[in-house]
Amino acid sequence: MPGAGDFDLYRPAEEHDMLRASVRALAEAKIAPHAAEVDEEGRFPQEALDALVGNDLHAVHVPEEFGGAGADALATVIVIEEVARVCASSSLIPAVNKLGSMPVILAGSKELRARYLTPLARGEAMFSYCLSEPDAGSDAGGMKTRAVRDGDDYVLNGVKRWITNAGVSEYYTVMAVTDPEKGARGGISAFVVEKGDEGVSFGAPEKKLGIKGSPTREVYLDNVRVPADRMIGEEGTGFATAMRTLDHTRITIAAQALGIAQGALDYAKGYVRERKQFGKPVGDFQGVQFMLADMAMKLAAARELTYAAAARSQRNDGDLTFFGAAAKCYASDAAMEITTDAVQLLGGYGYTRDYPVERMMRDAKITQIYEGTNQVQRIVMARNLP
Repeated sequence: MPGAGDFDLYRPAEEHDMLRASVRALAEAKIAPHAAEVDEEGRFPQEALDALVGNDLHAVHVPEEFGGAGADALATVIVIEEVARVCASSSLIPAVNKLGSMPVILAGSKELRARYLTPLARGEAMFSYCLSEPDAGSDAGGMKTRAVRDGDDYVLNGVKRWITNAGVSEYYTVMAVTDPEKGARGGISAFVVEKGDEGVSFGAPEKKLGIKGSPTREVYLDNVRVPADRMIGEEGTGFATAMRTLDHTRITIAAQALGIAQGALDYAKGYVRERKQFGKPVGDFQGVQFMLADMAMKLAAARELTYAAAARSQRNDGDLTFFGAAAKCYASDAAMEITTDAVQLLGGYGYTRDYPVERMMRDAKITQIYEGTNQVQRIVMARNLP
């Protein structure tokens, strides 16, 4: 674990502070006004996509050599955090663009990276990640999607489930079994599948508790023919690439959790200062002050851990697996607690859709589940104790 002096490494530099201010201003002006409607109608937040693309914030992680901003891991966290503060659904645009494209960045050939990262950086396409299946979530050994070599192509058949932004994204990183005899660690390969490939289709959008503006759908692969040069890395390396990807991208879920929690805390603070009971502001009561103090303390701890993980992601440190899992687990647990307390502080109003904290509470729940449940995160941490 880092010593006290090491935490200087994780404090945002001046450029990160400037980035936060600009993203917050954009989010409040262009994204926040549509957040309640996006949730209520369960529609994709096109306004957010347009605003993010218009300001080159939709995929800041893409390296400069492919036309991207070349932002570091902490800058990417800050973008996601600030968007999630006003709309969790919208924060999945930069988050999932990183998740979907990270395998290409980590293991793709230069030609493959240029082919797919360049349009991503220009905002011409979004990227999704297809790992989970009806019978294979955290257990990749249950994967049934197959990719069979046929000349210069691979033919893919199978179903992918819980795919974020499915149907909106143009590109999909798909994990498929290429050699059943080798098991998950040597028998799974990764491919880039395009939305327009013949045989690609999508299921109906899932009806969800939260993040309703981000479509979650099944992806159907019916004899989808993919050129062999769209394989990411070597055959049989897909599982390793998937795990390396999650080491980096679990931190983006921690960032989303931070943003949701910050939005809830900010709203609750403002509310208790204005709301009066027994002749004085609710915020003057010690019991309420203690709740706010605990919320702020948990959020501060989660933020320090997340930024520490982001620093490790940028350096690709050996203890990244532990810190990525820890940040995702702790921040999402904290977000669930903080948003629940925010609803409590608003009393009956907090339970209604006239106020945003009930949406934030619903949105926070998924951060404890996707990219590996927090139970799985604890297994990962236990196996990678520093």
